[in-house]
Amino acid sequence: MVQSSWRQDAAPLTDFDAAYANSAAIAGSQSYPARWAAAAAAFREHLASAGRARLDRAYGPAPRNRYDLFLPDGAPLGLVVFVHGGYWKAFDKSLWSHLAEGALQRDYAVAMPSYTLCPDATIRTITREIGAFLDHVAGEIPGPIRLSGHSAGGHLVSRMHCTDAPIARATADRIDRTVSISGVHDLRPLLATGINDILQLDLAEARAESPALLEPRANIDITCLVGGAELGEFRRQNALLANVWHGFGVLTRAVERPGKHHFDVIDELRDPASELVAILTGAPNS
Repeated sequence: MVQSSWRQDAAPLTDFDAAYANSAAIAGSQSYPARWAAAAAAFREHLASAGRARLDRAYGPAPRNRYDLFLPDGAPLGLVVFVHGGYWKAFDKSLWSHLAEGALQRDYAVAMPSYTLCPDATIRTITREIGAFLDHVAGEIPGPIRLSGHSAGGHLVSRMHCTDAPIARATADRIDRTVSISGVHDLRPLLATGINDILQLDLAEARAESPALLEPRANIDITCLVGGAELGEFRRQNALLANVWHGFGVLTRAVERPGKHHFDVIDELRDPASELVAILTGAPNS
């Protein structure tokens, strides 16, 4: 594990669009979605043929309130959740199924939801959909619940640890470990980007839905993980949440993966021997 080495640049941030434009910063970025989709489809087919996939199940009334649940060979030790990214405006659960492989091999069930995308929903609404999903899926698998999410998904799983998170107390009490991967934890800088034409955030909502501006529940355990080759704003956002919430007396870590960028930092989820999967599936406080 490499602890965060992010440091503030001397120059102020002026080009907010460039600061959050992940695709423009990654060589060959346009090839990734098709590769993700192909790997995910093959993985789903394999799990379905083995009777270990419960696909496209509903957790709420909206058309995109659907999730996939993948099961290990034996009785699950608990549940790992992965919430996808895409700036709250792109993608769905179908691109990420293969990322369940590592946790499954360590005997955890894995659930992956879709959610309504902006501009058809606000980020506030999406937050509530993920809360509803967690309350629903908590009834499917017993044991501890571990959350993971990437980019916008990293924001959403971190948001579930706030004292005003829209989840039942019984669900919250079972969430004992979270990894926010390349999460955006302070939404206010997005107000200055073109992305906000779709997100339609105003300052009040940005403040109300930013985990870094909210109080965490007691006794949480959260790892903020980012690629060392990611854009500076994502490295800053990663360090930010761990720093702020540490001041509330909860267990936080800020970790950087050297050489990893925004699109390949999630690959470690496929490897049952990886440190990331060990964090998600290990014993409490390990």
